[in-house]
Amino acid sequence: MEVTETLSDGLKREFQIQVPAADLEQRVSQRLGELKDQVQLRGFRPGKVPVTHLKKIYGKRVMAETVDALIRELNGKIVSERGLKLATEPKVTLPEEPGDKLVENLMGGQADLAYTLALELLPKIELADFKGIALERLVAPVADADMDEAVAKLAEQSRPYVAKHEGAKVETGDRVVIDFTGRIEGKPFEGGTGGDVGVNIGSRTFLPGFEDQLIGMTMGEKRLVTITFPSAYAKSELAGKEAEFEVTAKSIEAPGTVTLDDDFAKSLGLDSLDKLKEAVRARLQQEHTAASRQRVKRQLLDKLDEMHKFALPPTLAEDEFKNVWSAVEGDLKSQGRTFADEGTTEEEAREEYRAIADRRVRLGLVLAEIGDRNNITVTEEEIKRAILDRARQVPGHEQQVWDYYAKSPQAVAGLRAPIYEDKVVDFLLELATISEKQVTREDLFRDDEEEEDKPAAG
Repeated sequence: MEVTETLSDGLKREFQIQVPAADLEQRVSQRLGELKDQVQLRGFRPGKVPVTHLKKIYGKRVMAETVDALIRELNGKIVSERGLKLATEPKVTLPEEPGDKLVENLMGGQADLAYTLALELLPKIELADFKGIALERLVAPVADADMDEAVAKLAEQSRPYVAKHEGAKVETGDRVVIDFTGRIEGKPFEGGTGGDVGVNIGSRTFLPGFEDQLIGMTMGEKRLVTITFPSAYAKSELAGKEAEFEVTAKSIEAPGTVTLDDDFAKSLGLDSLDKLKEAVRARLQQEHTAASRQRVKRQLLDKLDEMHKFALPPTLAEDEFKNVWSAVEGDLKSQGRTFADEGTTEEEAREEYRAIADRRVRLGLVLAEIGDRNNITVTEEEIKRAILDRARQVPGHEQQVWDYYAKSPQAVAGLRAPIYEDKVVDFLLELATISEKQVTREDLFRDDEEEEDKPAAG
């Protein structure tokens, strides 16, 4: 075997590999010898089939399998002997001729096996001193007012509705059950027809203006409701178009009242109102803790991004950008919007999202390097717990979830990645200096556009 390095440019390497025809023939003969004791052919006793006959029958298949196995073996040897760390799968380029023709040439000993191996390497990462990282953790105690508001929302969601008397009219706050048929330019459209649909008047869950036009209807009444679909409507074929809906009110119910007492708590499965408030407070505190962690994690990732600058593997960066850009274009299409509607151009957006993709790749490599150097791993027990959590989300289908992950290594890898990232983040948070700042729930959950534009590593 002869290996010649033909390219060494940054993170790219290329090699020209040549395997003499005699070496290849020896491997094929060895494999055919193994088959001799395994196959049964009519007219031959077991183990007595001549190798020349086996070569006529299985030669092409064995040569193809041998070439494939040999290439994988040689590639692994080249990588390991040179201590290379690959960023992507090796790229093998064989001579430009049909596969069958190539195999025939090799079978006849007319040509050596020659191919080009292209590699893309991981960069060498010089890790910063993480003990110098200073972070601020936002802490928001659950205020009584926040707890009371959450309990009130529970009551609102649980309130009963009582049928209104005959001849009563629809008012704000009522629930009316309707049938409707929609038309655009006199023609029905997909999704424009519905039956026995409940509408809470004032909830603003339907198209703008739809609920308001139901006010004043009586049971059994038919009414023509006219609305214009928003310009950013999810279905682009309907965006901005005017539609008419023929609506029939089938029943009208008025909201009842809910008394916040022990009986209400018991209807939700708790012993008393105090226990309900405790449960609500605990849930809110979990939300606060998760939001606080997410913010401090984002600060940490920002710091890591600032502290580590290195060349990225081109293919990794390009593949990540393609994923990001595909999601961006999909979102715009589903909303019926353009880059101009977003106040930018496609060129400017590409530059912005390419930077986001580069950040993701860089942070992913940094976190992986930190985890590798500090022996951080994800245990099988942690994977099992993650699968169990997924299974619990679909009651009655737990076995299907387990079977899915048992058969899909890629899906398991999708579970492993965020667990691994969080374990590395926890390791770094232990080293960092973290100060705490008490804020309100509103401040903790306040949208931060600048942060939203900086996705985490994954």
